[in-house]
Amino acid sequence: MTTRRQLLPFAALSASYFAHIGFFNPYLPLWLKDLGFSLIAISVLTSVQSATRLFAPYAWGTLSDRTGERVKLLRYGATVAFLLSLALWTPLGGVGLFFVLLLMFTHTSAMMPMSEAALAHLVSQDGIFDARRYGRVRLWGSLGFLVTVVVAGWWFERYGMGHFPGWTLATLSAVLISVWCLPDFKEASTTESVHPDIRPVLRQPAVRWFFAAAFFHVLAHIFIYVFFSLYLDELGYSKTVIGLLWAVSVVIEIGWFFTQGRWLPRLALSSWLVLAAALMAVRMALTAGLPLVWPLLLLAQAMHAITFAAHHTVCIALLSHHFPGRLRGRGQALYTVVAYGLPGVLGGVGGGVLSASLGLSSVFWLSSVCAVVAAFCALRMRGLDRARQAPLP
Repeated sequence: MTTRRQLLPFAALSASYFAHIGFFNPYLPLWLKDLGFSLIAISVLTSVQSATRLFAPYAWGTLSDRTGERVKLLRYGATVAFLLSLALWTPLGGVGLFFVLLLMFTHTSAMMPMSEAALAHLVSQDGIFDARRYGRVRLWGSLGFLVTVVVAGWWFERYGMGHFPGWTLATLSAVLISVWCLPDFKEASTTESVHPDIRPVLRQPAVRWFFAAAFFHVLAHIFIYVFFSLYLDELGYSKTVIGLLWAVSVVIEIGWFFTQGRWLPRLALSSWLVLAAALMAVRMALTAGLPLVWPLLLLAQAMHAITFAAHHTVCIALLSHHFPGRLRGRGQALYTVVAYGLPGVLGGVGGGVLSASLGLSSVFWLSSVCAVVAAFCALRMRGLDRARQAPLP
């Protein structure tokens, strides 16, 4: 039985990592804009993080599955990323900044998949994923995000975007301390083969439709991560208000993670995916069509509880079910590649080209369309689940 004391270090890592993400992802485009980069250049540079998710998570996940040394690999990645962040203080230029971000993200993009794999192992009992305990740990990540997205918005509004490298160094310092506080956790050896084949799992139609639904759903979300702050800035919102609008979604997210053990059992996991995608389509349509009607914009941000938080927990639960034991690290990593790497590159670069010609609102209309496709894929997955569970005649 996993104790609360064993879970506390993972809560600290989640809080510090998402505190880093909470300022870095929303304000990186604004920092690049402050440095004088064009919209397309900003799109390319912000897509570097997603590009590293095409290869880094699966490579790290495979290594962690083979060795079981997820914590040691987390410590190595955090240390290297911290050292690389020092280069952001120097005038790098576009090419230099591209390579620094590439190396830094190569070491940070796999941190959450490895941490999630270790955490899923700890909160599962007899192969059953405990959503309540998972949510109580994961909400600390949302709290970390909330603090930095609000405080950084106020800070940059008052002191300017030039302090962005300092914030990077400070938040990665917190991540570094957190990973060194983790226990020397190593998964025990099992009686199955050291490196079981993942291909039979991937041949299952339900698994394929799951990855398709995740791809299109996160593609819809990527436009928020890359373009939402730029969009609001163009519409005349201050950086403080931009931070507060991000914060609204995170507050709702925290409430969901704290209470999700009560709500998740009311629907099948595949049904939650359908609901999340449908609400995502509505959320992005409101963001694209009525961004200056602030009550509707707040409503759109509040939908984050389902479109992100519920969707994320359901995906982790499904991954834990389909990729148990020594498949867990590769399953988490493959999810990061398919659902974050590919959509991040396509959404970032493609959205940059689209917005440069049709305006920033166009990417949110496209996001709504992607969410509709995600809902269709989730419906197909739900149909397969119901057919499998139907009693034989």
